Amino acid sequence: MPSSSSLPHREIAALYTDHHGWLQGWLRRRLNHAGDAADLAQDTFVRLLTAPAAPAEAPLREPRAYLATVARRLLLNHLRRQSLEQAYLQALAALPAPQAPSPEQQLAILQALQEIDAMLDGLPPKVRTVFILSQVEGLTYAAIAEELGMGLRSVKRYMAQAMAECILLAP
Repeated sequence: MPSSSSLPHREIAALYTDHHGWLQGWLRRRLNHAGDAADLAQDTFVRLLTAPAAPAEAPLREPRAYLATVARRLLLNHLRRQSLEQAYLQALAALPAPQAPSPEQQLAILQALQEIDAMLDGLPPKVRTVFILSQVEGLTYAAIAEELGMGLRSVKRYMAQAMAECILLAP
C-alpha cells in the first residue's frame, strides 16, 4: 500500500531511530520542559507521517535541519497557544467572582480561542492582519486600508478570503 506521506515510512522510521533523541533534546533546551519536548518530538514525526504525498525526492541530506524546521513550526504554534491561554487566564482572574464563567464554560471558551488561533495561523499574513484589524480591533475597511497602505478593494478581497475560510472551518 503506498504511503500518504511525502517521505516513505521506512525513511521516517530511520529518522525516528537516528534522530528522535536529538530532536527531543533540542526541543527540551528551548522549552525547559521535558514533557512538552517529548510531545512536540512525537508531533513532529506524526506530522511527517501525515504530510501530503509529494513527488519522489532524494534522501534527505540534512535530516536534523529538516526535523528542526518541522519542529520549529510546531514549537511556535505551541508557544502561541500557551501565550493565548495565559492571557485568557489572566483576563479570567481579573473578573469579579460572580461574573466568572463556570469551569465548563472556561474550557469551551479556551477551546474556541485555540480553534480561532489555528484558523488565523492558516491564513496568509496580509489576510490575517486585515481580519484581526477588522474583527478584533474594530477598524473600518477604510481605516484598515489607510493603516496598511493598501487599496480598499484589497481590504475587501482579504476580508472575503478570511470569511470564506471561517465558513469552511465552521462545524
